[in-house]
Amino acid sequence: MTSDEILEVAEDFAQDAHLFSEMLRGGGPVRLVRLPPRGLPCYLVTGFAEARALLADPRLRKNSQRIRELFEAKLPPEAQMSGFGQDLSQHMLNSDQPDHTRLRKLVNKAFTARTVARLRPRVEEITAELLDGLAGSERADLVASFAAPLPITVICELLGVREEDRTEFAGWSKTLLSAAARPEEMQAAAASMFGYLTGLIAQKRAEPAEDLLSDLVHASDDGDSLSEPELVSMAFLLLVAGHETTVNLIANGVLALLREPEQLARLRAEPELLPGAVEEFLRFDGPIHLATLRFTAEPVEVGGVTIPAGEFVLVSLLGANRDAERYPEPDKLDITRAAGGHLAFGHGIHYCVGAPLARLEAEIALGGLLERFPEIALDGKPDELVYRQSSLVHGLEVLPVRFG
Repeated sequence: MTSDEILEVAEDFAQDAHLFSEMLRGGGPVRLVRLPPRGLPCYLVTGFAEARALLADPRLRKNSQRIRELFEAKLPPEAQMSGFGQDLSQHMLNSDQPDHTRLRKLVNKAFTARTVARLRPRVEEITAELLDGLAGSERADLVASFAAPLPITVICELLGVREEDRTEFAGWSKTLLSAAARPEEMQAAAASMFGYLTGLIAQKRAEPAEDLLSDLVHASDDGDSLSEPELVSMAFLLLVAGHETTVNLIANGVLALLREPEQLARLRAEPELLPGAVEEFLRFDGPIHLATLRFTAEPVEVGGVTIPAGEFVLVSLLGANRDAERYPEPDKLDITRAAGGHLAFGHGIHYCVGAPLARLEAEIALGGLLERFPEIALDGKPDELVYRQSSLVHGLEVLPVRFG
């Protein structure tokens, strides 16, 4: 592949992300593309082996300052974002070693499988309350009424966010992750998010509580090198990533089952298959499309392509998980498949710290929903569903269902 062989990507590629990835993979596991909405040139990876290797390759970096410099070099002035999001970018997902280890160790204990298991009774309680709210309804948007409020409630309780602030926070998050939002809307959402989190951290410093955010503030005050900008950025990352992934995991999983009645019937008959089914939902139609941006610190050869130094790289987690070289019949949902090893939560040092919590919430949510509503069905045609206009998250705007 030469430097002038660049594929222009359509604005609506997120509406059929799997077809988009299949088309790219047909031309090789690594393709040079130009992504909307600002025309960013980058190398897009859709092959499983290549994706897994690059996600753990130390030659690919995530330093936010260097990424801003590359943006300025590769995009014309009218496509720049004028420093957008800098105040929220100094978190572990945008850090390389050794800063990444220093930042991540502060939150690791809160998301271990053992620690997360202690949250099971509260997740079950919230799930039951939401399902009670749906009882008696003929129809509902399952995203707004169930898939979204469950993980938002859990992560906000874990971090210590007031209940009355959660709806506004969720709105800012949705704007920041939307490729369709105007620059001024994103700037306003980022400023509001930054102001809110700065105030929340000040409150936790003055009046510590038994929550994760208070623990992070306390750790920084006890001599850890976590700075005030890092605190705000870490709170932003945990709150946004802590609910966005699970919202889409739940909704995408429900949709997958509603489109495959035989798989749904088997899961109802054998609920012990649920943990493995969650892994298949993650592989089959995961909650994240393109992993966050990386750049090459030196030339990297992968998939028959040499990526020069200083180039952006995006890994399609959806595309990699549907690579037939790794998973036979990848477009087929099979809740008994050995789906382990998928890349839905990433790979390497940036593997999702909240994966145990997302799995727990999805298992409880899906199990509760199927038990409570045995006649649940899709209320409309699958091809009329609209996906969020985002290159990062892969999720539905709404999921209309009827309850029989």
